[in-house]
Amino acid sequence: MTVTLEVSAGVGTIRLGRPPMNALDIATQDRLKELAEEAARRDDVRAVVVYGGEKVFAAGADIKEMQVMDHAAMVVRGKALQDSFTAVARIPKPVVAAITGYALGGGCELALCADFRIAAGNAKLGQPEILLGLIPGAGGTQRLARLVGPSKAKDLIFTGRHVKADEALAIGLVDRVVPAAEVYEQAHAWAAKLAQGPALALRAAKESVDAGLETDIETGLAVERNWFAGLFATEDRERGMRSFVEEGPGKAKFL
Repeated sequence: MTVTLEVSAGVGTIRLGRPPMNALDIATQDRLKELAEEAARRDDVRAVVVYGGEKVFAAGADIKEMQVMDHAAMVVRGKALQDSFTAVARIPKPVVAAITGYALGGGCELALCADFRIAAGNAKLGQPEILLGLIPGAGGTQRLARLVGPSKAKDLIFTGRHVKADEALAIGLVDRVVPAAEVYEQAHAWAAKLAQGPALALRAAKESVDAGLETDIETGLAVERNWFAGLFATEDRERGMRSFVEEGPGKAKFL
């Protein structure tokens, strides 16, 4: 399989497995979508790690496959390409990307779909599509600009240059840089901690933030307000408040 889903201690690891560079061909894109949707559905998956392995996250699309596609073919395929990545972005649970080596083109766009990004010190990220006479087509022009701001996004997209881990951290493209040998361990630990939390409240928080970024503040506040009120109907809210009153803050158990 080009992509697999393994579950341990409430954490689902979506792992790319198309050596040597995890090129994101059509089969890999379609499988990624299937497993992202499965992770979203499964009750035993409470947080997700997206991982490419010890050497590389994903070096981009399969250029040889794309080279033979004409305009008509990409009109048909372009939506499916975006949908495969959007399925990861819409997993209603915390998602962390564990980035080793290259995360370029589609690989960078996949990392952008996560809520948090932990990168190896040797990681290199970028959107080099301009060097092929193209632009990012799997969400890069939209998610990158929302994450790092339009000016920095345009710099990376216009030039196609690679960004080393230290610069990626400085501009907010990644959230933590660690030794390469610790990337997956730290990503899993981040996910495992959140997997112990209140699932519905985490979903509400994620969807409120994401929806708010895509609309005006008044609509965003309405989304937040509805989720906030709705959580008062949940067992996790009862458990959390009861624990706070009886035991003090931070001691509630949600599993």
